[in-house]
Amino acid sequence: MSGLQPVLPSNQAPSTIEYGGDEISAIVLDPGTAWIRAGFAGEDTPKSVIPSDYGVLEGAGEKGGKKYFIGDNDVHSIRPGMEVKNPMGDGIVVDWEAATILWREAITPRLTMALSEHPLLMTEPSWNPLKNREKAIEIAFEDFDVPAFYLAKAGVCAGFASGKSTGLVIDVGASNISVTPIHDGLVLRKGCVRSPLGGEFLSNQIRAYFESANIPLSAHYQVLTKTAVEVGKPAEATYRTFAPGEEPTESYKRFQEERVLTEFKECTAQVWIGPGPLPGSNNPPLEAAHAILSPGGRTFEFPDGYNLVFNSERFRITEGIFHPPSMLTAPSPDPQTTPGLNQLIANAMKDIDVELRQMILNNIVITGAGSLLYGFTERVNAEIAAAFPAPRVRVMAAGNSVERRYASWLGGSILASLGAFHQLWVSKKEYEEHGPSIVEKRCK
Repeated sequence: MSGLQPVLPSNQAPSTIEYGGDEISAIVLDPGTAWIRAGFAGEDTPKSVIPSDYGVLEGAGEKGGKKYFIGDNDVHSIRPGMEVKNPMGDGIVVDWEAATILWREAITPRLTMALSEHPLLMTEPSWNPLKNREKAIEIAFEDFDVPAFYLAKAGVCAGFASGKSTGLVIDVGASNISVTPIHDGLVLRKGCVRSPLGGEFLSNQIRAYFESANIPLSAHYQVLTKTAVEVGKPAEATYRTFAPGEEPTESYKRFQEERVLTEFKECTAQVWIGPGPLPGSNNPPLEAAHAILSPGGRTFEFPDGYNLVFNSERFRITEGIFHPPSMLTAPSPDPQTTPGLNQLIANAMKDIDVELRQMILNNIVITGAGSLLYGFTERVNAEIAAAFPAPRVRVMAAGNSVERRYASWLGGSILASLGAFHQLWVSKKEYEEHGPSIVEKRCK
């Protein structure tokens, strides 16, 4: 990591690299389940960030094909019959047609229209299968016509963003939580583990609690006007009505509700910081636990003006991340067989060579938007300290929320701007000679 160059502030021109005798700026693309981030290598934030969710109308496009609605404005607009979909599943691409369209939209026209002039670095999760890796390089060279390409592990990039080439990267994403050990900039595959306890799981936990407590969940698009009401009083709002056949689809409604659930996660949900699992509501064993779970919680206001104070509930909806048997009644995953974050970390470390364990435990990096929950870092610290009582266990989490959300992209930006990285690019000529299989040999 001693060769890392400083990341430039956004008001400076991006750094350039030399490729084929000319100085050009590489493009960094970080496609996730919730957001797609794109920008130039050497910059400190992505210039283009669009939702991975998109709208689609069947039969409304050219020659009766699909018509896509991409970006914050288009996907949130109300259109009868528009389904809201996502090309990702378990953190990897499952719909390549939509993914290709979204990636192109993230780059053009927001960054450049001349894709053929810029090398492309794309991030991928450590569990990305070979067929997906080959499809990604195929799209880069055959659809985007880039001159050079590289597929980088998201965990390695997140480590680089924190200045670490060796460590344990805990990434709390939308679809899952992954724990990735890295050493000298390479992923230690035998220690890579993940669990479906990310942002979508937490949304399901909140929904389950709201349903069990008969708390009405409204979405912003449903409300025309509202009047302020006292805590716990029924909402006084005027709701939007739709003519028969003009109603939004169920997928659009759920997508809009997810915005409210995200606001709840950011403003109200909280992680019990320990020590140990969250105490039960009956006779908590610790006075401190009793005090923190007692009344005096946080108020959350729904889009229609209905507002409520959440006390111990705000801790209980997040406890399943660490202690799956504490999950609220909700759809999958199975609380008895799904490993919590504590177990994930233990599983990752037990397969690491003994001589590397101390070095990795001394460089634990927490990243991902889901890790911004109140108390999350403190709980991870407490759990790791209890599981590994060595004196040199150190947990790092960027205090800047932007760095936490965009860590993989930022690490890719650093990586693609390194002078030593030039030799790692896969050129178009090499792709034409060896085909998509070259990605497995060159992009470790």
